[in-house]
Amino acid sequence: MKTSTPQRGFIQRYSDSDRINHWVIALLFILAGLSGLAFFHPSLFFLSNLVGGGVWARILHPFLGVAMFLSFLGLFFKLWRENVLNVADVEWQRHSIDMLSGDKSKMPPVGKYNAGQKGVFWLMSVCLLVLLTTGVMFWQPWFAGSFPIILRRVAVLLHAASAVALILGVIMHVYAAIWVKGTVRAMTRGTVSEAWAKQNHALWHKEMTKGK
Repeated sequence: MKTSTPQRGFIQRYSDSDRINHWVIALLFILAGLSGLAFFHPSLFFLSNLVGGGVWARILHPFLGVAMFLSFLGLFFKLWRENVLNVADVEWQRHSIDMLSGDKSKMPPVGKYNAGQKGVFWLMSVCLLVLLTTGVMFWQPWFAGSFPIILRRVAVLLHAASAVALILGVIMHVYAAIWVKGTVRAMTRGTVSEAWAKQNHALWHKEMTKGK
């Protein structure tokens, strides 16, 4: 897919296809999450009305989950190398408390992603894999009959725990994007300002602007 040319003073961070993929995953996450929460506790069953009622929620939820996993899989294979933790990430984690208190002076320069972003990436990767695996194990009427009842019960518990962890991870992801001013632009317009890149991802900024 063709990518628009960045404006002067801005750097291309994500292509058009990357952003479309991101928002497709976000939409599927909302639909799968709300339809799944409808069965998490009776007080949340009203959420099933968002997808047509309890029967439709039960039918659609696993398909939405599979679609989300497949969409994320494309993103995973494209980004996993850039999300491998390194020595700089250990140093970043050591000073993360200083950053949260408003002091970024001690933060080491990082590449395209910092340790916090990498942590969320791997959390989402693991959670989605667990959700897919366990979901298949009690997916009626297609696959559940192939597994003993004890495994299906364990799968339900792991599925619920992974869903909670994924939701918390996404909340962290959204909060961080809003908290760091200029970040949301990356997923709406595909570009970030050079000042933002230099301040938050100095090594990536240097890589993207070398020769200029």
